[in-house]
Amino acid sequence: MAGLNLAGKGPSMISIMLLFGLLLASLDTTGAQIGVCYGMLGNLPPPSEVIALYNQRGIRRMRLYDPNQDALRALQGTNIELMLGLPNPDLQRIASSQANANAWVQSNVKNFGNVKFRYIAVGNEVKPSDSSAQFLVPAMQNIRNALNSAGLGSIKVSTAIDNGVIADGSFPPSKGSFRGDYRPLLDPIIRFLVSNQAPLLVNSYPYISYSLNTRDIRLDYALFTAPSPLVSDPPLNYQNLFDALLDTVYAALEKSGGGSLEIVVSESGWPTAGGTETSVNNARTYNNNLVQHVKRGTPKRPGKPIETYIFAMFDESNKNPEFEKHWGLFSPNKQPKYDINLN
Repeated sequence: MAGLNLAGKGPSMISIMLLFGLLLASLDTTGAQIGVCYGMLGNLPPPSEVIALYNQRGIRRMRLYDPNQDALRALQGTNIELMLGLPNPDLQRIASSQANANAWVQSNVKNFGNVKFRYIAVGNEVKPSDSSAQFLVPAMQNIRNALNSAGLGSIKVSTAIDNGVIADGSFPPSKGSFRGDYRPLLDPIIRFLVSNQAPLLVNSYPYISYSLNTRDIRLDYALFTAPSPLVSDPPLNYQNLFDALLDTVYAALEKSGGGSLEIVVSESGWPTAGGTETSVNNARTYNNNLVQHVKRGTPKRPGKPIETYIFAMFDESNKNPEFEKHWGLFSPNKQPKYDINLN
C-alpha cells in the first residue's frame, strides 16, 4: 500500500517541489537585485580591490562608465553582472563606422568572454544641444549590429536619460510628457528600444528634485518615510517621490509609443555632505529604503520589481560642485560610510 500511495501522490509532490524550487530561483535572480555604480573620478583603490569589495559585500550587479581594462580583467570569472558604458565622447567615432563599433565590441566585450555583460549603455544623459546628440542612435544601432555579429545578441543595448527630459507641467505623474525639444532625440531612441525589446535606462534622483524645490516637496516624501500618501492621481496615490518620478516617465513613454518599455533605474542615491539636507543619516535612510522599495514596483506598475543601481560605490573627490563628491556608500579607504543592507 505504501508503494501505491507513493505512486499516486509522488508526481504531484515532485511537481510542487520543482515549482517551489523554480520560484526560489526566480526570486534569487529578480530584476530588483541591486547594483552599484562604480565611478572612478577620485583617488580610489585599484580595480582589483574594488571588485573584491563588491564580491565581499555580495553586490551582484555593477555599472561601469567606460571600458576600463583593469576593471574588466578583475571582473573575469566573477558572478557580477555588468552594465558597461560607452562614453559620450566616443559616440561620433562609433556612429561613423560599423568597423569601429565592431572593434569596440571585440576589444571591450568579446575579449572578456567570462565577464557577465548585461547591458551596453551607449551614452549617458545626452542632451539635444550636445554635439554628440546626432550620433547617439546610430552608435546604438552599430553596437547592436556588432554584438549580433559577435554572437552576443543576448546583451541589451540602451542609453541613460535623466529627469531633465520631462516637460514642465508633468504633475501629477499621469500628466507626464517629454519636453518638445527632446522629442527629436527621444523618439528614435524609443523606437530602437521597442524594436529590440530593451529597457530604457533612467538616472532618477529624488534628492535633486527635492533640493531644487524644498518649498513644495517634503523631505519625508523624498526619503520614503512619509506616513501616508501625499499626492493623489486617481485612481493612484503616491507616498514617495521615487515612484512619482518613475511613473511620470512611464506616462511620458505611453504618450510617445514606448508603453511596452520597462525602465531600469541606472542611478539613484543620496549624498552625505555638500548640499541641502545632505547627511549620513539621510543617505542611510534613502538608500536602505530604496533597496526594499524597488522590490515592490510603482503604483503604475505594481508588483514588478525595479532593477536599480545605487550611485555610487565611492566618494569621488575629483567631481564638482561639492555635493557631487559625497555619494559613496564607501570611503576611498574601502570603509563603509554607514550600514546598508543591499539584499
